[in-house]
Amino acid sequence: MIKIADLYAGIGGIRLGFEQAFEKENVDCVFTSEIDKHAVTTYSANFGNENIFGDIRGISETEIPDHDVLLAGFPCQSFSVAGLRKGFNDERGQAFFEIERILKEKKPKVFLLENVPNLKGINNGEIFQLILERLKQLGYKVNYEILSGKDFGIPQNRRRLYIVGHLDQSKNFEFPKPLGIETHISDIVEENVGESYCLSDHRWTHIQERMKFGSTGWCSYKIFDEAEPYTVTLVARYLSHPEKILLNHPTGNPRRLTERECARLQGFPDYFVINKVPKTQIYKQLGNSVCVPVIKAIAEQIKKTFFEAI
Repeated sequence: MIKIADLYAGIGGIRLGFEQAFEKENVDCVFTSEIDKHAVTTYSANFGNENIFGDIRGISETEIPDHDVLLAGFPCQSFSVAGLRKGFNDERGQAFFEIERILKEKKPKVFLLENVPNLKGINNGEIFQLILERLKQLGYKVNYEILSGKDFGIPQNRRRLYIVGHLDQSKNFEFPKPLGIETHISDIVEENVGESYCLSDHRWTHIQERMKFGSTGWCSYKIFDEAEPYTVTLVARYLSHPEKILLNHPTGNPRRLTERECARLQGFPDYFVINKVPKTQIYKQLGNSVCVPVIKAIAEQIKKTFFEAI
């Protein structure tokens, strides 16, 4: 049995990937921390409500149970190209220090952290080097890699930075290689999607008019053919700004992805419950989540390297 702690858990995408890799019955999540009440609702609907706590800043590291693996998709807004690029000067960027204090106290065998690729580059790489140095000072051997969902069977070019650390200095961890699975956007498309998902005439006209004048940013748009191999990255504000990922609709204007299509685009199985919160929250949660098959592939490598008996 492997014991995990799930920090900044969101709706549980990282946990789900680990459970898939280790098989659910071999994973015991002894501690979960998530501050967003809507995310907790979705998380609880899928994993139960045991051992779920709120803001990690108010929880002493001594109160957290011992665990083998610490998981954390820590807040990325301050490290994102789309954010303010404040790094550690932003309260959300300081989430790393919460992870650090728990690692220092509990010393799990392995940790997995997830963030945006831009974390490597802000302040000319100084912040990332600081993170790596502080992790190494805790006794961890650290590896990192940028991986994309499109290389692990998911039709989405979602590049994310993954950091794996382990205490056993004699072991060498290697990130998974691309699976070489051919993907198509049609793999995630639902049948008979209603016109309620189509852009309104006003919205569609507005987008096209802005494009005539060379507008860029959120009003630029892309209509994907279902035969194409992958979409661009799904974002948290997709419901209000669906222009980047549109599909043709047989009887109406181009349409946005449905909630379930977004879940599939992140690799969540269809049994994963997403409808316990308002639609705005569903799209936000899925855009903020992780690409589950990538997590599974990393977890399989962690299992192979550090937990062969499980």
